[in-house]
Amino acid sequence: MTTIADRLANAHLRITQASQKAARDPSDIHLLAVSKTKPISQIQAAYAAGQRQFGENYVQEGEQKVKQLATQCPEIIWHFIGPLQSNKSKIVAENFDWIHTLSRDKIAKRLNEQRPAGKAPLNVCIQINISNESSKSGCSVEQALQLASDIKKLPNLCLRGIMAIPSAECSPEQQQHELSAMQTLYQTLQQQHSSIDTLSMGMSNDLEAAVTHGSTMVRIGTAIFGARDYS
Repeated sequence: MTTIADRLANAHLRITQASQKAARDPSDIHLLAVSKTKPISQIQAAYAAGQRQFGENYVQEGEQKVKQLATQCPEIIWHFIGPLQSNKSKIVAENFDWIHTLSRDKIAKRLNEQRPAGKAPLNVCIQINISNESSKSGCSVEQALQLASDIKKLPNLCLRGIMAIPSAECSPEQQQHELSAMQTLYQTLQQQHSSIDTLSMGMSNDLEAAVTHGSTMVRIGTAIFGARDYS
């Protein structure tokens, strides 16, 4: 029976192999362990194995975990990677280190106003709806360019990059098109904003393709923690 430590090691091996194939330095790609719906004990096991960056999709669940593990796992960096409603922005502003799903100026301003004075600026990735699916959150490429400029004016936010969830079921050609479009947008934004260093792209099933197209942060859940329990 494989342990969480074993599965983490395998995820890192996949990153290393994909990086070498793409002629990239494996240390340039960060592993974000997606722990949504998973118990505290599994996060503790991953932490004991050396994992420090964790992603949560649900505001209240994430808040509880942040508070429960504050003393036991003080080096955790918490990323909010789920959809955010404006009435819950204060929880994210007060408890998380990163948000990957910012796509509206209104939410950006609320997060900026609600970020506690004693905390470092909240790291922000703009979510891009790269596949233009009506069921997905995120903004268009054109909207992202304007939103990036707006975020840079907010002192309690730090613009770090962009995030996308490419189409789950598409042809290899379509996948490549979407990943390439994200890489191009990332490079464009890097030229405009010196703080940008993060292309959050790739999950358990498309990690290798994402690394090939420049991803600097892959979000891995199932391959580390197993299938999620939504009951």
